[in-house]
Amino acid sequence: MRSIRAAAVGAVTLSLALAATACGGGSSTNGGSNDSPKTLTYWASNQGASVAVDKKVLQPELDKFEKQTGIKVKLEVVPWSDLLNRILTATTSGQGPDVLNIGNTWSASLQATGGLLSWDEKNFAKIGGKERFSDTALGSTGAQGKDPAAVPLYSMAYALYYNKKIFADAGISKPPATWDELIADGKKINAKGKSVLGAEGANLSENVHHVFVFAKQHGADFFTADGKPDFTNPKVVEAVKSYVDLMAKDKVIPAGDAEYAQNQSVSDFAKGKQAMLLWQSATANLKSQGMSEDTYGVAPVPVISGTPGAGTQVNSAVMGINIAVFKNTHNVDGATKFVKFMTSDAEQKILNTAYSSIPPVKAAQGDAAFNAPGTAVLKDTLAKSAAALPQVASESQFETAVGTAVKELFADAAAGRAVTTDSVKAKLEKAQQQMPAA
Repeated sequence: MRSIRAAAVGAVTLSLALAATACGGGSSTNGGSNDSPKTLTYWASNQGASVAVDKKVLQPELDKFEKQTGIKVKLEVVPWSDLLNRILTATTSGQGPDVLNIGNTWSASLQATGGLLSWDEKNFAKIGGKERFSDTALGSTGAQGKDPAAVPLYSMAYALYYNKKIFADAGISKPPATWDELIADGKKINAKGKSVLGAEGANLSENVHHVFVFAKQHGADFFTADGKPDFTNPKVVEAVKSYVDLMAKDKVIPAGDAEYAQNQSVSDFAKGKQAMLLWQSATANLKSQGMSEDTYGVAPVPVISGTPGAGTQVNSAVMGINIAVFKNTHNVDGATKFVKFMTSDAEQKILNTAYSSIPPVKAAQGDAAFNAPGTAVLKDTLAKSAAALPQVASESQFETAVGTAVKELFADAAAGRAVTTDSVKAKLEKAQQQMPAA
């Protein structure tokens, strides 16, 4: 999902168990009703550098849809800091939008509420068929073996963005391919008085995305094969410590970044204050902040050794945005038409170009607009070396619990308190205790 979201995906105060029983309004079937055929409400996630940017991107497309169908779409762009709680509130109250964006990592959690329309073969046929979408994107649409709870809209992956001038001034000729190389380059960059690598230490979701990748690179998972939390697995503990050690021991992440929660590290990079940034599909964000594309390069996220690939060479989570329909919508036919419109080849090109993301629709992904060098890195990562976050019902609680543990560890590192194997294990043990019972 989009990385500019704030730390507070937050404390989710509503239980998924409650949400699963409380979807009101419309029809109680998996089809909603058509009581309000001329309007739709749409909650869009904040994809751009600001809500205003999103409105500028989306409103012309919504006007186009209205002209084609006669259906007016009422748009609300919801900040990431509010989105999950807003959705869960809607599932319990029955007072939600017709159509909404969700972070793809939440798919299984929101599927478990019972509040979203299932995209079975019949519903996919209404938007051109499931085969239009890439398998990678479809892998983050809900629990395995169940019909998807949403449809892929934007696909993203993490990359390493690096400032060419800072690298040249430090005598570095190429981006680091491994973490050891990044740490070695960091010493040269620090010697020139620049910060090395930006992070968002108070951003729970960013924390989870990165430690998930580190765990994969250490040959570990946060959940067992049958979906049970395994946060204190020694390899998981080692992986989380390795990530936090980029600040605590290796000094490549500045201590001040422990308090960053929403886009500050992107701004630092755009202003030339730091040499490197790990971020999802950042080109449009950087451009909106005045950074020219010729001043930075884009490379794969480092791995422990070798080159990115499957298995322990995973270097990104499968990130992205899915579009979903509330099961109790009062315009199910209009909502389906809107999903078809937003995932059409033409709209996929427009929207994913605007957000520097990758179309999950195969035909649009092959367009020349997505063959620029930086975009090619993202496409290659999604195809070869990205893994889906756990598609389990408790995924949103996982993000909150583990994200908070990492936030606290970064705070310890920034304050000069020792980050040890035991302290990491203790934080992760506390996080595991916060997970719902199976």
